[in-house]
Amino acid sequence: MPALILGPMLRHVDCTEATVWVETDVPCEVGVLDRTAPTFCVAGHHYALIELTGLEPGATLPYTVQLDGEHAWPPVGDRFPTPVIRTTQANSEVRVVFGSCRMSRPHEPPWTLDPSEDKQGQGIDALRTLALELARGGPDDLPECLLMLGDQVYADDLSPAMLEFIRSRRDAIGVPDDELGDFEEFAAAYHEAWGGPVIRWLLSTVPTAMIFDDHEIHAQWKISRAWMDKLWAHDWFEGHIAEGLMAYWVYQHLGNLSCEELHASDLYDHARTHADAEAFLCERMRDAHRQPGHSRWSFSRDLGTARLVVIDSRAGRVLDHGDRQMVDDGEWEWITERCSGGHEHLLLGSSVPFFLTRGLHHLEAWDEAVADGNAWGPRAARAAEKLRQTGVMDHWASFNRSFERLTELLRELATGVHGDPPASIVMLSGDVHHCYLVQVGFPRGTGARTAVWQAVCSAYRKSLPPRERLVMRFGNSRVAGALARALARTAGVKPPDVSWRLVEDPCYDNQVGMLELGPGRALVRVRTTEGSDWREPRLRTVFEHELAAAPAPAEPPTAAVR
Repeated sequence: MPALILGPMLRHVDCTEATVWVETDVPCEVGVLDRTAPTFCVAGHHYALIELTGLEPGATLPYTVQLDGEHAWPPVGDRFPTPVIRTTQANSEVRVVFGSCRMSRPHEPPWTLDPSEDKQGQGIDALRTLALELARGGPDDLPECLLMLGDQVYADDLSPAMLEFIRSRRDAIGVPDDELGDFEEFAAAYHEAWGGPVIRWLLSTVPTAMIFDDHEIHAQWKISRAWMDKLWAHDWFEGHIAEGLMAYWVYQHLGNLSCEELHASDLYDHARTHADAEAFLCERMRDAHRQPGHSRWSFSRDLGTARLVVIDSRAGRVLDHGDRQMVDDGEWEWITERCSGGHEHLLLGSSVPFFLTRGLHHLEAWDEAVADGNAWGPRAARAAEKLRQTGVMDHWASFNRSFERLTELLRELATGVHGDPPASIVMLSGDVHHCYLVQVGFPRGTGARTAVWQAVCSAYRKSLPPRERLVMRFGNSRVAGALARALARTAGVKPPDVSWRLVEDPCYDNQVGMLELGPGRALVRVRTTEGSDWREPRLRTVFEHELAAAPAPAEPPTAAVR
């Protein structure tokens, strides 16, 4: 009898449709509710994406999974509630859980310890803790979306179990022994990340939207042209990227798409109509990170009164000397179009923060200007490039042209250039292994009518070692902000056209964010596992802040970055 290897995962859900993703051990027919779909094959693995259409808005539908007509999920005697599909309604309130960076390690000591207590420690898993909390409630307590903003797996920082697995099967593929090499190993990493019973239940009953960051492929992926040239010199690297992106397409991206978008996908069409799509997908993924125009990885989703636009801020980067861009021109046109349309709330997702705190923003802006070679000369440019790679300076501040485009788009949206201004614009991101909240302000006389915010939440489970935490605390301080601002000016960096102020101070423990949206209101809450017991973990609130109720500032906030 066929068996489920991974899943079910509830993926794209709107008012009238939903998709459910599964992986099975052999080819079979997969059934959910009254719909079935045959599996398709990639590199000897078998997957299915069941499309459920014609659903009632606002419905709560308990479901099971059948393989070739036989019950396969949930397991008999399962201690978790039966998974449900909850369709949305056009004007309903929604809750979006968000965050990034989840290291796969056993959930017991020493791995649940803080890094200050044991070097193997990654702290208590905040996402797992939230899942346990939700399992104690009812269907009405479930959020409408889980937004995973990157580093769902770490291809370059492997658990002891993954190291043992890859070393047991390695041949002469040439990939370093501490990194994932081929599709089989990437698949095993996703199984490790999502295969535990607690997370598996969460993903079966809460719709998910996902975007990658660097660690799904390689640390610092596409940080700069110099870095890429260095890695491209290795024979194994191009195949490593292709295999990693192929796994990302199967395990993460397919579920981001609506049924209509799935039917328009030539990759999905090929996978469903060929015996094994591995060769075709691998060849296509060799060019996927160089694709001009709209990247296949960005996506949008409507949630109640809100539109979520998730930006590929990694694979679509332009790294040409003197023309660094987070996304290219074609991608930016798509982003602008998707942000228009009169939604009450607009959510912008990026794996890396749009707005860093003061010291870090100015430092990265200075580094880009110096590394370009025009500010302080070639010797300083080489030093700045080394600092960029060592300090992992690759956020929007390090791509100044794209950062300026972003601030201009925010101003246009807030002033009604692209239609009725939304009640709130909330940018969501992760990556930096701490949380904070900033409010964005525009110069006097701009006429902005929208409250603009950024909420950063990271990591679900990736605690900073004590030394790195001290560095981040200083980089987020007022002193560092003043010093870095002066440094940026010496390199001719133009002050930003908008201002922002820190509203909620950073917290450096494992955490999970929640955004609540409804007619006339938006509220953000970040909760941490700090001080919790790994055997019975609990979440406590770091901060809670009303967003839509706060008026958009008419002038730059007093604690603004200039």
